[in-house]
Amino acid sequence: MTHNFDFIHSAKRTISMELDAVARLNERIDNNFELACRAILNSHGRVVVSGMGKSGHIAKKIVATLASTGTPALFVHPAEAGHGDLGMVTKDDLFIAISNSGSSPELTALLPTIKRLGIVLIAMTGKAASPLAEAADITLDISVETEACPLDLAPTSSTTVSLVMGDALAVALLEARGFTAEDFAFSHPSGALGKKLLLHVSDVMHSGDALPAVQTGSSLMDALAEMSKKSFGITTVVSSEGELLGVFTDGDLRRCLDGDLDVKTSIIDQVMSTNPRTVLPTALAAEAFNLMETHKITALVVADNNHPIGILHMHDMLQAGLV
Repeated sequence: MTHNFDFIHSAKRTISMELDAVARLNERIDNNFELACRAILNSHGRVVVSGMGKSGHIAKKIVATLASTGTPALFVHPAEAGHGDLGMVTKDDLFIAISNSGSSPELTALLPTIKRLGIVLIAMTGKAASPLAEAADITLDISVETEACPLDLAPTSSTTVSLVMGDALAVALLEARGFTAEDFAFSHPSGALGKKLLLHVSDVMHSGDALPAVQTGSSLMDALAEMSKKSFGITTVVSSEGELLGVFTDGDLRRCLDGDLDVKTSIIDQVMSTNPRTVLPTALAAEAFNLMETHKITALVVADNNHPIGILHMHDMLQAGLV
């Protein structure tokens, strides 16, 4: 290796070649692509995707994208398939085989069994005159003029084109199914979007004995003791029937101390804040978080029919990963 090697030029050449390969792919999105999409939509089983070597890595990514966007999918390694794993494929499934050459021996060895199953076979290949293409019901052309590898050996442009074709299938199917953000969240419950769309106030609120509450007519000292015991910086004030009459917060306490109020003799009704902001237990936690941010409050009362049933603190939002 020479010390004067131009790494930047090499990188830009690779990117340009792969961009050109993808642009040419755009010209080959034709009736076969539509047939493939309709076949997948009409399938009652899963989309089984297989490929050897680098194509296998692309196949795994395509499976992950399909599965997360509403199309049940499964990766089967072609070498393992010939030794028992093909038993995972059922007559309700559809098979996508990826091979740039269309003659990968591990894949072509599976063709007789796939044909006997009578399932739809979609080939993603760069060679129209290949065993895989000839056996397929539908062929998607992923051919490239040359690999970005200067030796034209290492799969580079071809794997990029295969990946883009897989993404095109997944997105077209997503749109055709009317797949929503909520649907996406259900397959990503641990992700940020999943938490924002699936986590409700009732999932993160503190309730039961953890709810700070004092009855109307209680002394301010009793309210302070309840706040200290529950550690949320707030207490609710309720009627004898359990209706929410107001709240008292750390901020209210600071205002009392700044005034001439006698903390030891005051009644909570004199100093509480009436008409406090509340949230329903069925609301999304993300909505509650936005409410707290907008009004610059760190604790929010969860109420049902004007009866407090829980308390929500900003720390809960942080721990839930909403921030």
